[in-house]
Amino acid sequence: MAVPFRRVSKMKKRMRRSHQALTVSGMTTCQNCGQLTFAHRVCQNCGFYKGKQVVVPKTEKVEE
Repeated sequence: MAVPFRRVSKMKKRMRRSHQALTVSGMTTCQNCGQLTFAHRVCQNCGFYKGKQVVVPKTEKVEE
């Protein structure tokens, strides 16, 4: 069974794993408001999809 002769340093370990970073794929900008949204989904900010109003967005309640 193979056993490492010396301990692997933090730098070497992190350099080896540098390509394993998570990426967010499929993000596009909303044509109406310009906010980032997932592709082929309704914008949660304004409720538009492909230039049409599909959903009325929820308004936040302000407590006094």
